Amino acid sequence: MQRFRILSLLLVACFATALLAQAPSSAPKPDPELKKLAVLVGHWTYEGEYKPGPLGPGAKIKGAYDAHMILGGFFLQEEEVEKSDAGEMRNLAIESYNPANKNFDSRWYQSDGSTVNGTLTINGNTITWAGTLYVDGKPYQFREPMVCSADFTTCPAKAEISTDGKTWVPFFETTFIKAKPAAKKSGG
Repeated sequence: MQRFRILSLLLVACFATALLAQAPSSAPKPDPELKKLAVLVGHWTYEGEYKPGPLGPGAKIKGAYDAHMILGGFFLQEEEVEKSDAGEMRNLAIESYNPANKNFDSRWYQSDGSTVNGTLTINGNTITWAGTLYVDGKPYQFREPMVCSADFTTCPAKAEISTDGKTWVPFFETTFIKAKPAAKKSGG
C-alpha cells in the first residue's frame, strides 16, 4: 500500500508539472515602436489631385481616411474612401512593425484590384510610404512623403511614381486635415 501511495504522489507531481509547463506565459505586448502610429489614428479628410502620368490623365480627388489600432494594438488598420470624376475608390491597409528592419510593413488593398507592398517610416514630423504599387499586374515604384505640421493636424503629401525605379514623375498631391473630435454633449 505504501508503494501505491508513493507511485500515486509521483504521478500527481508529474501531471502537475506537465500542466504548469503548458501554462501560457504573460500575454505578448505590442512593440513600443507601434506608439509612433498614434499620429495617424483618427478621422482625416483630404483633397488634391492625381497628376497626368503612367496611370492616366490625372483627376481632382476628395476623400476620407480613418485609422485605428486593432488586434491588441499590434496593427494599424486604415480605410479610405476617395471620390473623383472617375468614380469612387476604396482602400484598406494594414501597418505592422517589423523589428528586423525597424520599419513598418505596409500593405494596401484597393477596390480596383490594385495593391501596394511597402514600408512606412516616421521620422519626426515626416511620414513616408514607399514601395511597389501593382496595377493590372504591372509594378510601379512609388514614394509618398508627408511633412506634417508640428501638431500633426495638417499633412501635405507629394507622391512620385516610377516605371523603372530611376526616373520619377509626380503621382499625386494632397493635403490631409485631421478632423476635430466632436464636442461632447453635457448631461442635462
